[in-house]
Amino acid sequence: MIPDTESHSSFYPPRARWYGGVLSAAWRLKRLTHLDRFHPPNQLTVRQLLLGILLPGFAFFTNGRRALGWSFVAAYCVGAVVFVIALGYQIGSVAFGVMIGAHATSIIFLEGHWLRERSRFGTRLLVAGLTVLVVWLGIYSPFVGFAQNRLVLPLRVRGKVVVVRRMASPQRVRLGDVVAYSYDEQDAGDAHRGGAVWIRAGYGCGIVLGMGGSEVEFSTNSFSVNGVARKLLPHMATAGNLVVPENCWFIWPEFDITTHGNIGEATISAAMMQLTLVPKERFAGTPFKRWFLRKQILR
Repeated sequence: MIPDTESHSSFYPPRARWYGGVLSAAWRLKRLTHLDRFHPPNQLTVRQLLLGILLPGFAFFTNGRRALGWSFVAAYCVGAVVFVIALGYQIGSVAFGVMIGAHATSIIFLEGHWLRERSRFGTRLLVAGLTVLVVWLGIYSPFVGFAQNRLVLPLRVRGKVVVVRRMASPQRVRLGDVVAYSYDEQDAGDAHRGGAVWIRAGYGCGIVLGMGGSEVEFSTNSFSVNGVARKLLPHMATAGNLVVPENCWFIWPEFDITTHGNIGEATISAAMMQLTLVPKERFAGTPFKRWFLRKQILR
């Protein structure tokens, strides 16, 4: 007689499911880490707990503090708008701090109701401080880093903030365009290693004056690119010539220069000449013509 595999009698128990091993391992992990003793605070569901952690202000709604919850939501939203519009300015940094504070405070409020009867005040204060650090370093700092590497990058040029579009393509850059690019301290060559001039690594932003193959000549009162004369730029050489290599741009750098001691103009000019030929691989993006209501004038 062949037993009925679909019946679940005591003699023929049901087969173990294919995911049984995973559930067993998860159960053992919960016991090892004491997560089996974890219960959401104030009889909240796990879904409400997760939303209270992820969404700023949501924790107040779960505890019936709707007015307080809307206040934190409004503060967070206003902070986010100001942060984006004033990106790179001091007020934008303050708004960014408001966003972090609103989010962290919402989580701390959730923790306070959970730990009030289980921990001392010192422990709760330590947890609150750690919460702020986790929110800042674990959520917002990586997000800002990703945005600056992939989306937008604020740069300070001539005392103003210029927002650069990181997704632009270097293949579309034309003569006269403004581009942002990265450079290293060692790009200044011998002038830097001699110790007379120090250049900090970072980003530059300037006009593409020459493309690959362009001939540049310097004279006392002007410089020319392919025979077209232009007015000398600050700290530019007054003699010599060069040919722009392929896959490079000729961009005269603009820096805030601080002098200490007797540094000659020729030394500064020599250091800056080492930075004029910018490889396309250093391309960082092109500035937006407008950033919301702010027109970005770079020429």
